[in-house]
Amino acid sequence: MAQRFVQIADVAETLNVSARQVYGLVKSGELPAIKINNQWRVEADEVERYIERQYEATRNAVAAGQLEDL
Repeated sequence: MAQRFVQIADVAETLNVSARQVYGLVKSGELPAIKINNQWRVEADEVERYIERQYEATRNAVAAGQLEDL
């Protein structure tokens, strides 16, 4: 059975970003999380939904000709 919740470090590894960046996503509300015993946890499904939202935002930016970083 897959774990329902993952640690911030695991989210950072999945997204290939720093833990500080993940905390920023949590603080901004972009990535829902909960605090359990003084440690933040993110539901694995929320990580997947976040990734899907980013794909959608990228698709929309490409369609609108708004990608500047490539």
